[in-house]
Amino acid sequence: MLVGHRTWVFENKPTILSTGTVGGPFEANGNIPNDFDLLHDDMWLKQASFEKAQQTMMEEACQFAVKNSPIEKEQVQFFISGDLINQITPTSFTAKTMGVPYFGLFSACATSMESLALSAFLINGNGADYILSGSSSHNAAVEKQFRYPTEYGGQKPPTAQWTVTGAGAALVAKEGNGPKITSATIGKVVDMGMTDPFNMGGAMAPAAADTISAHFKERDIDPSYYDLIITGDLGHIGREVSLDMLNKAGLQVSAERYVDCGLTIYREGQPVLAGASGSACSAVVTYGHFLNLMKQGEISRILVVATGALHSTLSVQQKDPIPCIAHAVSIESGSDLS
Repeated sequence: MLVGHRTWVFENKPTILSTGTVGGPFEANGNIPNDFDLLHDDMWLKQASFEKAQQTMMEEACQFAVKNSPIEKEQVQFFISGDLINQITPTSFTAKTMGVPYFGLFSACATSMESLALSAFLINGNGADYILSGSSSHNAAVEKQFRYPTEYGGQKPPTAQWTVTGAGAALVAKEGNGPKITSATIGKVVDMGMTDPFNMGGAMAPAAADTISAHFKERDIDPSYYDLIITGDLGHIGREVSLDMLNKAGLQVSAERYVDCGLTIYREGQPVLAGASGSACSAVVTYGHFLNLMKQGEISRILVVATGALHSTLSVQQKDPIPCIAHAVSIESGSDLS
């Protein structure tokens, strides 16, 4: 099952049985509104804080994932998830509501694929039959923690990205109908010495290139194996940097097949500067938009590479460099798998 040093190949091919995706009003006006199960028209979601609103979205995403499946909530054995807020409280409070045994994770915006990889690993090894996997973020909550409250009206540089308000969950099963999880490559922490918290795409690009390169080397396959290689939230800058790094490393990755969730979720004209980010970004775009394309037969093999910047408010204040990570998961339609 372990190929090379950091890639798992799942012989039993765990199934993504169903998904649930929830977004906010900015996402409702975006590029893929039809790929959400629920879109809210209010950032507060009738809650007392943005953090509580984020918790509500994560709860709703989990509820939709179960509702969209053939099983009952009581059959779910584990909940594996995380977010960007201090002590991942929105996710932990969601776990309390769900009443399911819980693994809390933090890989920043790479959490969606870290949770999916671990869910598939557990199920592939007969450690569970059903696991809920996901991640969430809220624009106002994250901005308040990592930068400035939106009410402050601080000016942002063109390299900055817009944090997605949303939550995405996948119900991973040992068997059933749905896309199959075939492998995962676990990221290493990569630190190129960048200290600018307003250029996350540039900081995360080397981690994405490192994980993608390792995935193809250890699986001994070519980039053409996949219909799409999908990064999490590199935005315009990180996408171009990582694509250039991959091509210089000898991996001929087609620009048309190299897409980014942060450049997919919003439409042209929305003021997102370099693109979208947030731990919900790769979760909602993958579990909504790209899996819908797979179900419609438009694509059959994708590699999803969620990217995360592992800094904190304290590390930024101390002028520390920004360590980054990327986790990759390959998802394939069941039609061409034995």
